[in-house]
Amino acid sequence: MSKWECTICGYIYDPEVGDPDNGIEPGTAFEDLPDDWVCPLCKVDKGNFVELSE
Repeated sequence: MSKWECTICGYIYDPEVGDPDNGIEPGTAFEDLPDDWVCPLCKVDKGNFVELSE
């Protein structure tokens, strides 16, 4: 699973870690995040993330 970076603040979403502080279990692919999930640092939506190349 790919990591994704917020283009606003640089936060990296790592699917192996998830976002447990916001109820996202480890192993959750970026594509499977709820539509209302936002960056935990700057609160922008998923549309502001880009996939990082492996």
